[in-house]
Amino acid sequence: MLIAALLGVVQGLTEFLPVSSSAHLLLVRELLGWNSGQFGLAFDVACHLGTLLAVVVFFWHDLTAMARSLPSVLSTSPGDAGRQVQMLVLGTLPIAVSGLAFEDVVESSLRTPGVTVFTLSLGAVAFFLVERMPRGIGDRRTVTWFMALAMGVAQAIALIPGVSRSGATIVVGMSLGLSRSAAAHFAFLLGLPAIMAAVGHTAIALEPGEVTGSVVLWFLTGLVMSAVVGYAVIAWFLRYIVKHSLDVFAVYRLVLAGAVLAWLWGA
Repeated sequence: MLIAALLGVVQGLTEFLPVSSSAHLLLVRELLGWNSGQFGLAFDVACHLGTLLAVVVFFWHDLTAMARSLPSVLSTSPGDAGRQVQMLVLGTLPIAVSGLAFEDVVESSLRTPGVTVFTLSLGAVAFFLVERMPRGIGDRRTVTWFMALAMGVAQAIALIPGVSRSGATIVVGMSLGLSRSAAAHFAFLLGLPAIMAAVGHTAIALEPGEVTGSVVLWFLTGLVMSAVVGYAVIAWFLRYIVKHSLDVFAVYRLVLAGAVLAWLWGA
């Protein structure tokens, strides 16, 4: 049960911070020696459902506004909410295509500690560089089709462990003129379809009867912890980046990459 709570907390913390949730879950499981096959897949579904719930609850106002705008999305005057729907659909296309095309490559060749060290370090360099570019002032209403597509490509690249979905999309948004907060806001909304797809894809891979009464408490623990922690992290991070840079996360990524490298060296 303690492992379930720990993994739920790790998922909630790292899904939305620009530090890579897949890298942290991979490393934590390696350190704990926890490889539970189908049970692990089912638990992944529970944790992702928790972070999905966190996004839905936090952005409920945005989501309901977008839902109301659906009848006018294809019109010449879709309004701010309708236009946001358009941009999110466009931004989701890259990960939808790449997820289907490159899933086997990512799973078979890229989910390794060595790749994680490289991508964590590369992401840190990107954070440092984007923070030293001219400060963007664009808000979420100024997201263009090109910005949405570019951020979508960044999200697709983040299928590689260590890249960080939120980190990659925020960096691209900032480099194209969005403010930190606007880039993060769009990045979190853009992640909603990706998280839903991850839940659905993993759920399909489960064998019938895998979720039984004896393990429901494990799943509920992971779900609740990832949801509560995820909601708190979204709220904190969106406030934090209004006045603070991404440098602290760049430093953290470098320290983590160094720690993983030392671990690999000693293994």
